[in-house]
Amino acid sequence: EHAELLIYADAITDKADIVDEAITFFRANVFFKNFHVKSPADKLLIYLTFYINIALKRLEGCRTLAVGTKAIINLGLEKVPVPGEPGFPFPGLFTLPQSQEEAEMLRNYLKQIREEMSGRLLSCAYRANGFPNKWWLAFAKRKFMNIVIL
Repeated sequence: EHAELLIYADAITDKADIVDEAITFFRANVFFKNFHVKSPADKLLIYLTFYINIALKRLEGCRTLAVGTKAIINLGLEKVPVPGEPGFPFPGLFTLPQSQEEAEMLRNYLKQIREEMSGRLLSCAYRANGFPNKWWLAFAKRKFMNIVIL
């Protein structure tokens, strides 16, 4: 299953990928209380939607792009939990890694996709003049799938 996530995310079209899809549909998906999973791509979309929610929460008090960038960099430095570890937001959604090597490969992948998401999200959350885009940051108050983010 983890390999399927990696393959799906790597199957980038000419114009959009899973990160773009998560950003595009975030403002609609964040209202979901539950999510019907049809494929591994849906699982990755759920994870990315949750991550966007976390990132927006961190950006909520950042009044400039420079301060927001620092907040996102600090978020990127945090340890990324994988299924089966404390702090992973969706127990049971993903299969548990079968080995330490698989867990590290998944952790590195999630870290990489979070970093890519962070960079693209900054361009949505802040306007060209460096000030916050209230139409994005207002969604920091939403709880995706009733999960409270601290």
